[in-house]
Amino acid sequence: MLRSTQSLPGSAEPPARKAVEMDAAPATELAALPAVYRAWRASDLGRITDQIEEELILALIGSTGNARILDVGCGDGVLSIRLAQRGAHVTGLDADQGMIDAARDRASKAHAAITFVQGNAGSLPFADGTFDVVVAVTVLCFVPDGQSAVREMARVLRPGGRLILGELGRYSTWAAKRRISGWLGSRVWRAATFRSAGDLEQIAINAKLKIAAVRGAIYYPPYSLCARWLAPFDRHLAAMTTLGAAFIALASTKPSADGQRDE
Repeated sequence: MLRSTQSLPGSAEPPARKAVEMDAAPATELAALPAVYRAWRASDLGRITDQIEEELILALIGSTGNARILDVGCGDGVLSIRLAQRGAHVTGLDADQGMIDAARDRASKAHAAITFVQGNAGSLPFADGTFDVVVAVTVLCFVPDGQSAVREMARVLRPGGRLILGELGRYSTWAAKRRISGWLGSRVWRAATFRSAGDLEQIAINAKLKIAAVRGAIYYPPYSLCARWLAPFDRHLAAMTTLGAAFIALASTKPSADGQRDE
């Protein structure tokens, strides 16, 4: 999906777009991720799905001009570059050095000034209140302790700042296919955690964040023909429910010192 949220090489679908704490994946699988992402984005399913997810994430982030943004689990840098092109001062973090190298190469070719850092989502190497916006897309599904990771993201967020989470929906045909892949031997999907909108809301609340919005996307099955035919109806379904969404995004804010929140 946006950073590739499917299975590993040998499948029609790519894995999570980054390698944040993906201890379940062998090094040989992680090394192959940049090429898998390229193949995914070249497919109709990948192109259509990425576009829908990217539009949703960018809409929830809102204005980015001069904002200090941390992209947790940046993968090969696609979202980081989009944000930099919109005027943000972007830092991309990923656990895998190979992904950091791929992101730097992509950013260089795009003439985008981005700082890329190798690091762990559960222990972010930044001071409290460093960023105006923190975005993490398909990260919590692969970290051992999603709640602790979100608390870390909230820590490095300034008061009044916004945290955007994009995660794999629990109740969708995509989730069913991924679970089957796990049962059949995929180490990545065997270790993955799928969440509902309510799950994400509770994680944000536990981190003392205020919920601003929750949206779903990708209601069609994980096949190119379905994407081509059904993608035009995605926004209509998103306006009604998150049930059935393969991708769920949440926007939340960190309360200011006076107890209010900035939108």
